[in-house]
Formats: sequence, structure tokens, C-alpha cells
Amino acid sequence: MDKNSLFWKIVRGELPPPPCAVTLGIEFAAIDGERGTAEVTFEAKQEFLNPAGNVQGGFLAAMLDDTMGPALTATLDAGEFAPTLNLNVQFHRPAKAGPLSGVGRVVLRGREVCQLSAELMQNDKIVATATATAVIRKM
Repeated sequence: MDKNSLFWKIVRGELPPPPCAVTLGIEFAAIDGERGTAEVTFEAKQEFLNPAGNVQGGFLAAMLDDTMGPALTATLDAGEFAPTLNLNVQFHRPAKAGPLSGVGRVVLRGREVCQLSAELMQNDKIVATATATAVIRKM
């Protein structure tokens, strides 16, 4: 784990987050690189809503990916990145515009292949969960 990496500079506010994270309204609540966990918040905007008035599932999937990704990225060394190979999402209840919180964790971290999981909540109720496989690569 390299605390001087691009990721940690973003967490500390020394660099701006990527545009996709800005669109989702991400804020880092807690990151633990030793444990491979991340707690984040998002702001679901009116523009994220489908015709039924609920947050469209693709935005929830992106939020889940942006919850698990930092949990793994926090464990990486300088010059490493970890793209998602697959993402499996389960929707449990509708989400509305407004704040959501996410908890992500590294379930299994190999030298290259990693297994991740996350929950996304609104008003203390789970709205969606996900698992993912990511692979560690050198830049």
C-alpha cells in the first residue's frame, strides 16, 4: 500500500476525483487500506431517476463499483491499478433521489485476482448489493 499514490491524494483532497465519481457525488467517509474496506456516500440526483421516480439501476451499479473499487485501490502499491472484470448486482428495493451510503470490502486479495463485495443503503435500508472480480495490473 502506497499512501502517496494517486488514490490517496484524491482521498486527502490533494487531487480532484475522476469526473465519473464527481457525477455520482462520491465522498469518502472511511478508508482502511490495511483491512481493504471503504465507506462512502453518494448523492443521487434528479437526473438519475427513471420514469417511475426511482434511481435507475445503472447508477446504483456504478455506485456499487465505486464503493468496492476504493476498498481494493487503497491496498495497491504505486503504479498498480485494478480494473473490474465482472460486476454482479442485486437490487433489493427502489432508491430515491438523495443521499446513499456504501460499504465495500476486499473479500479475497490474491497477487492478481481479487474478489470484492459491497452494499448500498438509503435510510438505513439496503437498496442494492454487489460482488465483483478485479485484477491487479501494472500501469
